[in-house]
Amino acid sequence: MVSIFLSFQLLNNQCRKSDFKKLYYCFQNSQLMKILHVILIVFLLIATLFSCKKKEPVANEFTGSGSCIECHSNFYELWSTSHHGKAMQPLSKLFLQTEKLPASEDFLIEGKNYRIVFTDSTMTMVETTGGQTVNYPVNWVLGGKNVFYFLTPLERGKLQTIPLAYNLNSKSWYNNPQSALRHFPEGPADQALPWKDRMYNFNTSCYSCHVSQLESNFDLASDSYNSVWKEAGINCETCHGPSSEHVRIFKSAKKGEEVENLALISTNTFSADQHNWSCVPCHAKMRPITASYLPGDRYFDNYDLTVLDNTDFYPDGRDLGENYTYTGWMMNECAANSELHCVTCHTSSGRDRFKNNPNDACKKCHGERVANVAEHSGHKPDSQGSVCINCHMPKTMFGAMNRSDHSFRPPMPEATIRFSSPNACNMCHTDKTPQWANNVVKKRKNGNYQNETSRWATILNSARQEDWRRLDEMLQIIRKNELNEVVVASFVRVLDRCPKPEKWPVVIEALQNPSPLVRASVANGLAGNNTDAVRAALIKAAADEYRLVRVSAAFALAQFPAESFSAAEKAVVENATAEYLQSMITRPDDWSSHYNLGLFYQNRGENDRALGAYDNAARLYPESLMPLINSSVLYSQVGNPAKAEENLKSVLQIDPANEAANLNYGLLLAENGRTAEAEQALKNALQANPAQAVAAYNLSVIVSQRSMKEAVEYAKIATTANQQEPKYGYTLAFYQLQNNQKNEAIKTLRGVLQQFPQYLNAVSLLADTYARDGKPAEAIKVYQQALKAGGITEQDRAALTQAIAGLQQSM
Repeated sequence: MVSIFLSFQLLNNQCRKSDFKKLYYCFQNSQLMKILHVILIVFLLIATLFSCKKKEPVANEFTGSGSCIECHSNFYELWSTSHHGKAMQPLSKLFLQTEKLPASEDFLIEGKNYRIVFTDSTMTMVETTGGQTVNYPVNWVLGGKNVFYFLTPLERGKLQTIPLAYNLNSKSWYNNPQSALRHFPEGPADQALPWKDRMYNFNTSCYSCHVSQLESNFDLASDSYNSVWKEAGINCETCHGPSSEHVRIFKSAKKGEEVENLALISTNTFSADQHNWSCVPCHAKMRPITASYLPGDRYFDNYDLTVLDNTDFYPDGRDLGENYTYTGWMMNECAANSELHCVTCHTSSGRDRFKNNPNDACKKCHGERVANVAEHSGHKPDSQGSVCINCHMPKTMFGAMNRSDHSFRPPMPEATIRFSSPNACNMCHTDKTPQWANNVVKKRKNGNYQNETSRWATILNSARQEDWRRLDEMLQIIRKNELNEVVVASFVRVLDRCPKPEKWPVVIEALQNPSPLVRASVANGLAGNNTDAVRAALIKAAADEYRLVRVSAAFALAQFPAESFSAAEKAVVENATAEYLQSMITRPDDWSSHYNLGLFYQNRGENDRALGAYDNAARLYPESLMPLINSSVLYSQVGNPAKAEENLKSVLQIDPANEAANLNYGLLLAENGRTAEAEQALKNALQANPAQAVAAYNLSVIVSQRSMKEAVEYAKIATTANQQEPKYGYTLAFYQLQNNQKNEAIKTLRGVLQQFPQYLNAVSLLADTYARDGKPAEAIKVYQQALKAGGITEQDRAALTQAIAGLQQSM
């Protein structure tokens, strides 16, 4: 057996002939050996065939930035010391010795005291309350440009951002959740999140931009993580893809050999868009729709983008909350009209190429203005006012982090006056008012440059406040498509809340918009409109070239029954639906993914799946109130009012003034005959929103049992708040008649019929009022006008004709 094994090894090692001859000589003197020799030869031939068989190529794998040092030491040094390379680093003795952070003072947060203490190699946050002490060891550090954030391990594999962070600019500790308050110019004040809130969980919120090649390994059932990553920080392979094959090829290449296939993503061939798309997965306020992004791929095949319907932006598009960069960049005319991209001004490691001479960044396109910057800027040469970026990229702060406005727009103090958004003039001239700055700007020879932004931002601000008096202008902005795609998409999205039907033709037409961001916004907003025109438009959108549009269309198509599609249409819808469902599990630890799944299944009538998705969303993030509210409606529909009530009570315990919860709670109680409790809940809803038409209407019904005067008042509120619902006007007229307000009732009914001539309840009540008042001719006119209206069934038409005949006989 030793000889056989040796022979196998010899043949496998390229068959060294001299050794093989020696073995053959030993065998030839024995018959048994000759037989064994034949067997051995056969065995060796088979083994040789297997050993010489061409090997399957090894899959390209991530090897870490260390594999780059041998050939790219210079780049490695630049990267490893950059903010990209140090986006996350271990809390180590070296870190503490390098940064020399001081111990913190005591901070009172959520009723407990917190402070930071150090040894030479450890950092601990100490929590004290009521004589009890809890120590939170710090294992990891995030950031390093403006702020250091720190991570501590919690239960179920979670890494949590501690509430104390270090401001590198002021060299001081601060309360991080408190710093993240958004200062809205209107509406309720923002509230700081608890420091253990899921939004401050690294595994949930921070990981994708601070470590490389992460696997979250999230388990939904236990809400736990077993997260692992290849490397802390943003490494070379984040932008260049897996490098094991690249390393193998170049290590195997002979000296001087030219290699055609780099087996790596080379950014040298990227277009301007591709450069931007490679950066913005970390530098955008967005929602991922795929599990991973490969540099060079199109952005809207992998992400959705937050735009100006979101209150984290001022109406004119300036940053209010934490927004990063890309939304503003997409409003940048320089980027839209040139080959300007991220790497034009920044190195791949994130450094500023023009740090020492920032105006040089603008020379290529604006050489004359840079040469005459004092004339252009109106400021002295070599002053801060003559630095281009100080006026066009002003820095604002959120959460102790400085960020630059990447829209490159000039200062707009008029927007400060209208919306409280920041402007560059008053950031320098802090002793002056926005009115002073606005007067200075308007006196310039091109002083009207603010007008267009002020116009559309004012209209958008009205839409964000659900004031639809300028709806025609909103629709014109969408139809004409003359503004930036971010602005147009913002108008499309904010119209989701508009109840007026005249919006639909313009919105449907916008599915032809050249921007995938706009088309996706339209497709998503068509959910709730189940007309044939919408169905046809959405089927076309479900086959769009961009994934974002397809998945948005799939969500809206869920409202249509499967039997309404032809075989060819069904195939398109099924493909888009599969992509949509896949996009929803991209972030299985994100409560909003499960909430959106609940909406999807609810639209499809799959109540059990919808309830399961809503329950998962509420379990992952109990503070997310909408899953509980939506599921309460479904539980009521499937005959489980007790569970519906339980969910609504849970919401009201967290937010007693919640409009939707009080409304649904009131409707549920009224349905179950608990009218006194229902009345109070509906009043709470109306107090939260004085234009809550459904609450006002149901209150009018409840109080009509004891007070017609109150019933009339509530019905008036409902009618004024939603003039698109004829039932409200009809109910108001009915109660006005009961309250001896006949003239007012007639006026109300005429108003309803002017807008809805086919609404037969109002027709009958108005005609009956005239008839009872001894005016049969007026009653006949009412019926005749109804007959002229379209949309009336033959049965109703016959009833109206019979009513006219009856009145004519009585005359």
